[in-house]
Formats: sequence, C-alpha cells, structure tokens
Amino acid sequence: MSILSMRLDEELERQLTMEAERERKSRSEVVREALAAYLRDREQRRFQDEIVRAMRSIDPDEARAMAEEALPLDNESMNLAEPAARYTVKRKSRVRKT
Repeated sequence: MSILSMRLDEELERQLTMEAERERKSRSEVVREALAAYLRDREQRRFQDEIVRAMRSIDPDEARAMAEEALPLDNESMNLAEPAARYTVKRKSRVRKT
C-alpha cells in the first residue's frame, strides 16, 4: 500500500478524528473509504452524463420510451441499495413509427 501525505485545515482534521472515533476506525481507513466512495460517485456521474448526452441526441419520444423501459430496472437496483425508495412513472401507450 502506498503512502499519501496531505494537509488538512484544523476543522476538517477535527471532523475526521471525530468520525474515526465514532466508527472505531483509523483516520486513514476513514479517508480511504471516503475517497473510494467519492471516486465511485464521480465515475457514476460521468456514466450518467454520457447517457444524458446520448439520449439528447435522439428523438424525445424515443428517449422517453427508453427511459420508461429502464425505470423498472432502476427501481430494482434502488430497492437493493435503499429498500424504502420507490420511483414510478405513469406509462403511456407507445405508438411506433414505421
């Protein structure tokens, strides 16, 4: 494992120390977990932004239909992550263009 030195202002160091004590973890472990979560969130945001760009490049009705089809899968994944959360969309019947 590599070593990283960083400077923290006094307030951030105090918060880090308090969190480490509450969690009964080392400050290094708290920072590693926070950094890993931050990097995961950034990667997910980039992925979502890429999807948004792609969806904006297609017909709005087609984009809406695709989003509605994906919603049950999104609900399923959210249910695994946050069991109390539920998001729904009122479905409209689709008319396919030929």
